Amino acid sequence: MKKLLAVLLVATMLIGVLAACGGTSGQKTIAVVAKGESHAFWQSVKAGAEAAGEKYGYKITFRGPASESAKDLPSQMEMVQTALSNNASAIVLATIGEGFVDLLTQAKDSNIPVVQFDSGIWANDVAALDAADKNPLVAHVATSNYLAAGTVAEKFFEALKADIAAADNYIVGVIQHDETQTGIDRAQGFIDKFAELADADETTKGKYKIEKEVKPGDADNAYKAALEALTEKGASAIFMTNEGVVKQVYDAIGAAGTKYDAIKFAGYDAGTKQIEWMKKTTGPKLVGAVAQDSFQIGYQAVEQAVFALEGNEISEKVDISGAWWDATNVDEMIEKNLVYEG
Repeated sequence: MKKLLAVLLVATMLIGVLAACGGTSGQKTIAVVAKGESHAFWQSVKAGAEAAGEKYGYKITFRGPASESAKDLPSQMEMVQTALSNNASAIVLATIGEGFVDLLTQAKDSNIPVVQFDSGIWANDVAALDAADKNPLVAHVATSNYLAAGTVAEKFFEALKADIAAADNYIVGVIQHDETQTGIDRAQGFIDKFAELADADETTKGKYKIEKEVKPGDADNAYKAALEALTEKGASAIFMTNEGVVKQVYDAIGAAGTKYDAIKFAGYDAGTKQIEWMKKTTGPKLVGAVAQDSFQIGYQAVEQAVFALEGNEISEKVDISGAWWDATNVDEMIEKNLVYEG
């Protein structure tokens, strides 16, 4: 009897230790694999994801590659494989390129729901998964890049309308930050909406032209080169599709004296330099920008993963609305965590 009691006591203590370590606590893990990790945007996404995890009782792991360029694609694939190998209950994923079909097929075969977020999974991978009936994707949570860029077009057109009306051939430039779906959607969303508005107004119809520069990334001052190319084409206004473009362009105009003073700009996202530029009262004018609610992107992506795991109703498409910010409301937007520094 004493031996039996001793065995039971040891077993009870072991169970307690395992529970304290999470071994039998029942807490499930949701693995978030983003397109980055250190940038302020992704840190805000992480904060939102962890807030949702805390609310619903799930452990959150958060990883992302060093950059969003193709060279870091193998690293991101390894992160997804690690999540699968560690038996994550669900995965929240935004990929930086194609090639995730086999990994996502593993998720489907293991009954692991996957929530796309931000720019999500590339279209060719999704098509291949659908064709094989191996698609584990249950929801997509993101800012609508196309619609948010359309918001920029609406506000920018208001600011440029009189200038276009007074011109014979007003050039509007677009610097597209890369060739991912995000870059494509932001550039096209702006172009389509701007053209719609300008063509519908008799004072501007036929008096403008849109020129686009597409760059694979920010290396070797690519965005500065895009700025110079559009300036040579006579651009009087330029839309920049992400924070990286804004940073490089801002540095370029700061070093160029008055060369770009006549050009009006509009941006996307936020960041310290964009905030500083927005508040300047001299030099080339940054009319405004659209910000993503990065905290809510992370929060709602994890929330949809929880709903999938717990059998609750899932929203297959969750559009997080972007918000216009300019010199009149920048401080208010910072307080609301819609515009971030960093």
